[in-house]
Amino acid sequence: TLALSLTILPHIPPFSSVNSGDRKNFTMDVRRRPVKPFYPSEHISSGETLKPHNQDSSVKASDALPLPLYLTNGLFFTMFFSVMYFLLHRWREKIRNGIPLHVLNFSELVAMVSLIASVIYLLGFFGIGFVQSFVSKGNNDSWDVEDESPEQFIDRTVTPPPVRPNIPMKSVLVAEKTGQIITPFSSEDDEVVIKSVVEGRIPSYSLESKLGDCKRAAFIRKEALQRSSGKSLEGLPLDGFDYESILGQCCEMPIGYIQIPVGIAGPLLLNGKEFSVPMATTEGCLVASTNRGCKAIYVSGGATSVLFRDAMTRAPVVRFGSAKRAAELKFFVEDPINFETLSVVFNKSSRFARLQNIQCAIAGKNLYMRFSCSTGDAMGMNMVSKGVQNVLDYLQNEYPDMDIIGISGNYCSDKKPAAVNWIEGRGKSVVCEAIIKEEVVKKVLKTEVATLVELNMLKNLTGSAMAGALGGFNAHASNIVSAVYLATGQDPAQNIESSHCITMMEAVNDGKDLHISVTMPSIEVGTVGGGTQLASQSACLNLLGVKGANREAPGSNARLLATIVAGSVLAGELSLMSAISAGQLVKSHMKYNRSCKDVTK
Repeated sequence: TLALSLTILPHIPPFSSVNSGDRKNFTMDVRRRPVKPFYPSEHISSGETLKPHNQDSSVKASDALPLPLYLTNGLFFTMFFSVMYFLLHRWREKIRNGIPLHVLNFSELVAMVSLIASVIYLLGFFGIGFVQSFVSKGNNDSWDVEDESPEQFIDRTVTPPPVRPNIPMKSVLVAEKTGQIITPFSSEDDEVVIKSVVEGRIPSYSLESKLGDCKRAAFIRKEALQRSSGKSLEGLPLDGFDYESILGQCCEMPIGYIQIPVGIAGPLLLNGKEFSVPMATTEGCLVASTNRGCKAIYVSGGATSVLFRDAMTRAPVVRFGSAKRAAELKFFVEDPINFETLSVVFNKSSRFARLQNIQCAIAGKNLYMRFSCSTGDAMGMNMVSKGVQNVLDYLQNEYPDMDIIGISGNYCSDKKPAAVNWIEGRGKSVVCEAIIKEEVVKKVLKTEVATLVELNMLKNLTGSAMAGALGGFNAHASNIVSAVYLATGQDPAQNIESSHCITMMEAVNDGKDLHISVTMPSIEVGTVGGGTQLASQSACLNLLGVKGANREAPGSNARLLATIVAGSVLAGELSLMSAISAGQLVKSHMKYNRSCKDVTK
């Protein structure tokens, strides 16, 4: 065994590849596996001149002995396990007898050498061979041609086009009709692709998959759009954005990105903690006004918020042949015994989704079932939709005559003003309050407590009722909600129901101080998924301390973000109402919301 090991060790190939010249001089009389040759086809490589594959180009650990492969493998496997059994048996005896393990006799020394030889062989066979074949496959897997002989490719080379910096080569594109190869290396090739898109021979939506370069696809799509529309997009930036990050999750067919400035309001003292609130907006005075409200809250001792409900909803609509059958399903779903079964089916969709209740409404033969569930740190629309689909599939077996019209029947209600959200809530329901001291009202807010209370009653309550407002009993809650949503990667369309808010003010402490509160029943936010994964929005979430999922307490990050949104709205309401009561609204907007500079110069 020792002689065999010493014979094998010098011939085990090193990890680095042997160059082709050395392979030709390799005279050891050993068996060679046939190696499939590869040939350059119409595809081209990125950056290196193609070289022929010699048939002796692959040296493997199994070439160490002039034996068939299965015998070589069997020999080394047998040696490995036999030596391991012998050594383990000897070590056990040494431990029992108190003999040090490092003291070796001749047989143990031979066994150790044999073990090392077998391990080197096995690593060479399974490790090095795999790595070499993987690297070779990664570089050349598109060049293998079965129907050519070796004489057809020896000494053939292909010189690649000049490399354009910072654009990786992931795939190539062959222009239709002309058969011309399009590579992401030169402006001439870009011109070919742009013309193909303008002429309709290459769909604009397929550029990412065909080119393998998201930024280049955006550039070509933008240029093709300018040519086909005849309109300039010069002011729309392209550079400085990671287009890979939005592929398949945030935006399709991008041509650039828009710039929205982000301001900071705060510190907002909420529940004993300070938060600097990021707000993305183009409305002058908004950040400054919210910042003033944060100051008034801070010097008055801070605000307090309570989250009293957390449930995302989805309401499918189903139809039966009669209203009686629709009512039967309503009774079935609302039965507590059946609800437990439906909960098990629903909760299979996610480890975070937990069904809370199902609220049903009938309209003739149609039944609307409003599912409510917790969704962890995600906003949860996709999560609850998957759970609803599971329940519908289960109910279809119990009620084969049930016709599923749609997984969303607008009884949810998503991205629309709806009384069901205002009354029942959707997402996170939060109430936030603060007591503003009399001297703060006068010195910071420049107004009086009694004036604020009267304005709130006549504007936010009576005026909104006269207008028939639905959840809009506030001054400008949507301003703050939209700005925070844009900065933190939330769905801006959900500002509609998330801005449902009623602002209450009353004089306390013998009429000296002001008690202000905002109640927001449907704040829809998340800290994972969607736009929260983008770099800028993720940074804003990190600033608030709610980035990503909370592993210790799932859902707590999203709930904290909802309370921060409510606290920011409280600050915004306080400041704007004070500006209106003091007659400063027009003056401040004329000062801060009008530019006197020619920004184009």
